[in-house]
This record gives sequence, C-alpha cells and structure tokens, in this order.
Amino acid sequence: MAEHEHVRVAVIGSGFGGLGAAVRLRREGITDFVVLERAGSVGGTWRDNSYPGCACDVPSHLYSFSFAPNPDWPRSFSGQEHIRAYLERVTDTFGLRPHIRFNAEVKRMTWDAERLRWDIETTAGDWSADVVVSATGPLSEPKLPDVPGLDTFPGKVFHSARWDHDYDLRGKRVAVIGTGASAIQIVPSIQPQVEKLTLFQRTPAWVLPRMDRPIGAAERAVHRALPFTTKLRRGLLWGIRELQVQAFTKHPGELGFVEQLAKRNMARAVKDPELRAKLTPDYRIGCKRILLSSTYYPALAQPNVDVVASGLTEVRGSTLVAADGTETEADAIVFSTGFHVTDMPIAERVVGPEGKTLSEAWSGGVQALRGASAAGFPNWMTIIGPNTGLGNSSMILMIESQLNYMADYLRQLDVLGGRVALDARPSAVRAWNHRVQERMKRTVWNTGGCTSWYLDASGRNTTIWPGTTTEFRRATRRVDLAEYAVLRPADARPETGAENEEVAA
Repeated sequence: MAEHEHVRVAVIGSGFGGLGAAVRLRREGITDFVVLERAGSVGGTWRDNSYPGCACDVPSHLYSFSFAPNPDWPRSFSGQEHIRAYLERVTDTFGLRPHIRFNAEVKRMTWDAERLRWDIETTAGDWSADVVVSATGPLSEPKLPDVPGLDTFPGKVFHSARWDHDYDLRGKRVAVIGTGASAIQIVPSIQPQVEKLTLFQRTPAWVLPRMDRPIGAAERAVHRALPFTTKLRRGLLWGIRELQVQAFTKHPGELGFVEQLAKRNMARAVKDPELRAKLTPDYRIGCKRILLSSTYYPALAQPNVDVVASGLTEVRGSTLVAADGTETEADAIVFSTGFHVTDMPIAERVVGPEGKTLSEAWSGGVQALRGASAAGFPNWMTIIGPNTGLGNSSMILMIESQLNYMADYLRQLDVLGGRVALDARPSAVRAWNHRVQERMKRTVWNTGGCTSWYLDASGRNTTIWPGTTTEFRRATRRVDLAEYAVLRPADARPETGAENEEVAA
C-alpha cells in the first residue's frame, strides 16, 4: 500500500453498518472507497461478542439486509456464529474484500478545510477521503465500572465482549456482574459447569419467553425455491413490531398486560418467593430493554446460583463486596456491564476545522441531524448515530434508512459539482433534536421510572428513536440542502446566503 492514498469515501468499521454502506456504495456505482477495520475480520459486534450463549433477540429474517435475504437461517433467533457467517457471506457475495483494510484502527481523523477532505491516520497507514462514513456502532467499546480494589483480585477478570475462551470455568466460583442482554444469555450457559455462580444485580430486568425454534430443512427449502416467502415472512415480522410502537411511544400504560406475561414467565420457573421478589422490577416494562429468555429464570433457581440484589462496590482480594454488604468469594469475574453508547468513543478521534474534537462539540450531549450529520464536521456521517436506536425492532431497518440518506448525500455533492462539502447547520441540528426530545417526553423510556443505558449523564435519552421505522425512513429518504451549509475550497466558508451560526447547541 502507498504511504498515502486518497479515496472518495472512507467507511470506518465492518459490522452491519459498514458492510451495508460498502454494498450501497457499489450499488450506487461508487467503487472509489475503502473500509477501515481495526480487527482482522469482518463482523463488528458479532465478531467481538462470542461469549457462551450469544444470540440475537430479533428474529433472523428481520435481522438481515433486505437486499441480501438468507433463506437458510437455521433458527428463528440466530446465534452469534450464524450471524457472523452471514456477514462473511455478504462480504463475499458483493465483492467487498478488495475494499477492506484489516488491522487498520483509526487513530485520528482531521478535517482539512483548504482541501475539503478528511486526513485519516490508522495503524496500517494514512488515507484521505472526501467523505467519511463512521460505522463503528454503539456496541463496540466495552464499559467497565471503576471498582475499588479490582486490581487486587487474584483470579480471572474479563468483559463479556472480550470473552477468554482459553479460561476453563468448570468447577470455578464465578461472579457475573450485570443483568442485561448479555448476562441473561451467559448465566444459563455457564451455570451447569461452574461450582458456584453469583449474579450481582443492581436492577432486575423484565424477561419474556424466547420463542425460539429450529427452522427445518423443508421450511428452508420453501424459502429457497420461493423467495417471496422469505420476503413475506420478513414483512410480517416488521409489521407486528410497527404496530407495537405506539405502546412504547405514546401509551405506556398499555404495556401492563405485557408485564403480567413477564411475571407469569418468572413464576413458572422461580418458586422461591424471596428470589421472585429480588427479580421483580419496580419500573414499567419497556423502560429498560425487554429481554428474551426461556432459560434465565430456571438457571437462577438452581442450587449453585445466588442472586445478590445489589451492585458490586469493592474487591478485597478474592472477596467481592456488594453495596448491601454481602460478601462473596470468587475465582473469576465476568463483567456484563454494557458498552459506551451515549459517549461514542470514536468522537474523541474526530477533529473538526478549528481543532475541536467531536467529543468536545458533544460535551453537552450527542446530537446529529437525522441521526447522521454533526454541525461543524463537514462531510462526516455516522451510521447508528444519536437517537436512531430501537426498543422493539431490528436495527437493520434503521441502518438501511441511513444508507438511503448517505446515498442521497453523495448524489447532492455530485449535483453541486467540483470540490464541495456539506456542513449541517447548527440551527437544523437543534431543530431536529428538539423535535426528537419533545416526542421522547411521552415515551416509556422517559416515563417508565428507570435508569437505563439509553440515557446520558444528564438524563437525556440520546439513544432511542421515538417513532416507527417507517417514520424514520421517510425522514431520511432525501437530503434537504436547506439544512446544510455548502462549503467551497476558495475560503472553506458557506456559500452566499448561509448565516453565521454558533456550532454549540
């Protein structure tokens, strides 16, 4: 590779968002692009998360690209290995490998205001690009709590997203910290082999049965022979979830019936009233992510499992101390404590025209025009950006909507002609964010009485989209140039007519 290479588009990351962007670029006739991937293979979160029991809680036929249907999903809810294999097939089917640079972690992206381009420093060399599409994803950087004394622990410590497969858990005393989507899959997977499992639970989760089943050979054969059946199945799964959105966004009281289903699910497996009390949430279902499992509660009811209804606050050698004073001896600690979602670590590496990082620009909270463009950072877009998350459906739907926006963004640059950049107007970003936050006020995520990873440090929900996927697709179908300042290389300032706006929200 040359010491410095210029491309029209640089895509950061090769998970669903990055690969989807690469496919869309090729379908738009754009081949002058590179995908910069920090690891040695594609897959993103489905490469990094390989813990025991790792699987998706969205049905397989909905958790796949509309342009790359897979008739051969082996289960209705796919495991990590099947999803990763699917992404490898997408990479090969659409000829993406020549564009991917593995082991190329982005260290810094700096906007060159004179040349109207991004200069990108990576561990595998330097690039420059007219446009950057950041697809690093919100579930990419593990979040570890700062626990006093953790450095004194003599045993094994790792995060669920960095699972140590060389460490044998058999016969060990294992502490699992956290009760989120990863923990409820890990606990039943390791419970039969460990001597003792202690679950540290700050907040119990609402858990519904996971209606998973094998998809038989005959069923898969029908999908292969009659592709419309795969499309129909996907459409039905999508439609059901679209109808559910109103309960989450406008009428949270309607979710009471679902709470009763969750309580019955617990009562069937957990007979001990004391344990049931520990596991029963005191907030409205849906406020935190609703979890799906048919094995979690049965595992917690086993004699070698203890549930500590309190968070881990201190480590004294091999002794773990909870906030309520409970002490537990452990040989290994597994942190299932989630990811850096509301603070987007990649933002620290994005440097705008005046030397300010995106992280600094977002110090008051992340926000982006239509979940894609940040004011003051021209020709930089993000996939799965602020307020694009979902509480009940497939993120692939949102990713494809953002790919529509990306494609039209590039078309608009072509129409404008020459060396040109678009910079989201602060007023447009503020107006978009205001509309989103106003709609958020009625949602279960803001009114349900919980503290979740959807909320940032100030308590603002910067993660979830407060509407249907159909609404988001309409909002991102086209780029409205009135929401952007047009930059030319002469002075790298907006064209005539653009107002001088403050970038800070």
